Amino acid sequence: MTRLIALIVSVTLALPALAQDKPKWTLVIHGGAGVIERSKMTSEREAAARKGLDAALEAGSKVLASGGSALDAVEAAVRLLEDDPNFNAGRGAVFTWEGTNELDASIMEGTERKAGAVAGVTRTRHPISLARMVMEDSPHVLLAGSGADRFSVEKGLEQVDPSWFATEERRQQLERFKARRTGALPDAMRFGTVGAVALDSKGRMAAATSTGGMTGKRWGRVGDAPIVGAGTYADDRACAVSATGDGEYFIRVGVAHEICTRMRVATPSNGVACPEETKEPDTVSSCTLRILLSPEQATGIADDVLSDVEDLGGSGGVIFIARGGAAGWSFNSAGMYRGAVSSDGKKVVAIYGDED
Repeated sequence: MTRLIALIVSVTLALPALAQDKPKWTLVIHGGAGVIERSKMTSEREAAARKGLDAALEAGSKVLASGGSALDAVEAAVRLLEDDPNFNAGRGAVFTWEGTNELDASIMEGTERKAGAVAGVTRTRHPISLARMVMEDSPHVLLAGSGADRFSVEKGLEQVDPSWFATEERRQQLERFKARRTGALPDAMRFGTVGAVALDSKGRMAAATSTGGMTGKRWGRVGDAPIVGAGTYADDRACAVSATGDGEYFIRVGVAHEICTRMRVATPSNGVACPEETKEPDTVSSCTLRILLSPEQATGIADDVLSDVEDLGGSGGVIFIARGGAAGWSFNSAGMYRGAVSSDGKKVVAIYGDED
């Protein structure tokens, strides 16, 4: 069994909100998980990937540092990654069997648990912004295919020629896949998603995920990225999660929602509770709602859910932020493009499984 790798970023908010000196915020991002090893990575590709992750952290943190919302922050971070051809989302998306690019995305805010998603879109430059438009300006949660494309045009989102998403590297991947004449994808082609989760200074959480899907996908295949509860979930009472990996398995387990559910019902014995005099039973900030998970407990929950995925035969990873600020990632693949930044100035960008 592949060793489950997990890291808790040192961005945890260790005290209840009422006991802190100033508002805190946290942002965690990912650029996909899979067979990502030093021996298979050129120095140029590694530098470009780290630069892209850093740019996404900068875009999202700028929103949070100015008092902006978690929702705006995750959208800003993912938009940067959608424009970066080093990642499988937006420009640089993988090809379908037919040689087209079909893009999926979802976004969710944790206060009212509103969500929006799109699947199989072909002309919207930033699918994550289209997903947000579905959430905020339609009565629906998920739009797919030509209908989603029409909705995007009607709402005035930026359109591009489908060729804008294509890169020569992705085309060569498709050709190599077809040459194998097999339905099984090599590990290096199976993964590729970008995502972000955030906690803002008002205690609100949000999650966003975007992808080009799976190399050589057929018949309108849709993975977990646009499925609320599988690839994306946010609930201010529990956590925010964005996932990447074998989409079919993540859908079957309901990974993102499962992690948040377990975090919500957890009652940590060493959680941090509010002092008696600060209790406000009728408010969202009630002490009874703010017993915090420790970093170890939060990552343990994520590990356990990914173990369920692995038991079924799947692999991949997640990023998360728990209520109170415990933030990090867990993955059972060789590596995962990832990063985190918080209001205390700490920043982490990592790629390989052995990076701290």
